[in-house]
Amino acid sequence: MKFRPLQDRILIKPLTAETKTTSGIIIPDSAQEKPVEGEVIIIGNGRVLKDGKLVKSELKAGDKVLYSKYTGNEIKLDGVDHLVLRESDILAVLDK
Repeated sequence: MKFRPLQDRILIKPLTAETKTTSGIIIPDSAQEKPVEGEVIIIGNGRVLKDGKLVKSELKAGDKVLYSKYTGNEIKLDGVDHLVLRESDILAVLDK
């Protein structure tokens, strides 16, 4: 399925949540925290200001990002969970 986010929206593939602690204890699904890290897949054209100017995104496809925990809209594309959110919901880019 083709997908193109509009304006300053971004399609993110959330990274999987940890299923084990460092000591080897398995965390049940009900106790796992919602992931807050993901990989940028597709970026919209940018945010349009009130004066009509277009501000391009600072992000690019492939960036690993940290985003707000309870933000965006969850969707499935080709059977894979993704998240659509605005650029303002991105808290930081994680450097390698």
